[in-house]
Amino acid sequence: MGKHIERRTLLKSFAAAPVLLSPLAAGCAKHGSTTKAGTLNIGQISNSVAFFPLFVAEEKGYFKDEGIKLGDRPRLGTGAKVAAALKSGSIDLGAGVLTDAFNLAKSSEPGQTRVLSSLVTEYYVDIVVGKSFDGPGDGASLEERTKALVGKKIGITGPGSGTEALVTYLFDGVGRKAKTDATLVNLGSAATSAIGALKSGRVDALSFFQPIGQQVEAVGAGRILISPARGDVKDVTGALHGVVFSTQKLLKKKRKEVEGFQRAIKRAQQDVQGDPDTVRQLLEKYLKDSDPKALDALVPILRREMPQSPELTKEPYEVARRFHQDSGLVDKTPEFGDIKA
Repeated sequence: MGKHIERRTLLKSFAAAPVLLSPLAAGCAKHGSTTKAGTLNIGQISNSVAFFPLFVAEEKGYFKDEGIKLGDRPRLGTGAKVAAALKSGSIDLGAGVLTDAFNLAKSSEPGQTRVLSSLVTEYYVDIVVGKSFDGPGDGASLEERTKALVGKKIGITGPGSGTEALVTYLFDGVGRKAKTDATLVNLGSAATSAIGALKSGRVDALSFFQPIGQQVEAVGAGRILISPARGDVKDVTGALHGVVFSTQKLLKKKRKEVEGFQRAIKRAQQDVQGDPDTVRQLLEKYLKDSDPKALDALVPILRREMPQSPELTKEPYEVARRFHQDSGLVDKTPEFGDIKA
């Protein structure tokens, strides 16, 4: 690029950009990390529950213990923007979902995209409906609950996201197409926007990451209709979902920092499995202004969903691969050995 762009300005441009890998990102794609040795810039989609271990590690000083200084920590809004920031080198690590890593792999040279950390091994997107939703209850079959969504306006974070993937998969299972038999509404990742859209009737349902469903139920604005994480969608039980990913070039340049990052995340994940009261206190700091009932509901859920180590393992990855291919979200997915960092 002919003109130097400051890293912070570049990150802001990604947060505002609407496309997957923008021309700006494509133009910067050959750049390596822009950070100094000992520093990691970590971008994430949002403050969804998957990224809670990053907060714990930062809050409890685990990164500092490893000699790692955290630089920019942008919330970029979508996984596509996280991938674009990785391609530019303006962040070193991206916290998103496996869908984002697959999309980056598709647009990159073979073997260049790597998944570093396993954060959540359940598909933590819920289908949430508003109070006025006239449909089947929790005891109904998955087919009945899915059919009740046909013709509805369903809020998702954005196209190509894991939230869209769940709707696509569910509709395919009942012989329908989400893009024609429902209206998918792109809402971004902000919790307030999503819940506001449901309350106002702008959408009839949400396909959104935890903790949106728990927050909706806590304030009496609706209920969780379908939750893969509680076992409603058997084919995705135990799927790798929340991840930290990067590029081979960035990981090679930041090898020591990445090793320290993994150790810090492991300590944080073990904390999540520790004293429930301490976990709740940390969760309250992370999810500011959340209803206490939502926090109470989330603590046991997180302990079930989060592994005790960030090391990538094959079985959850293969479950996720099948889901992505069966849903048609991606045409081809890397073999386990080709994506594991």
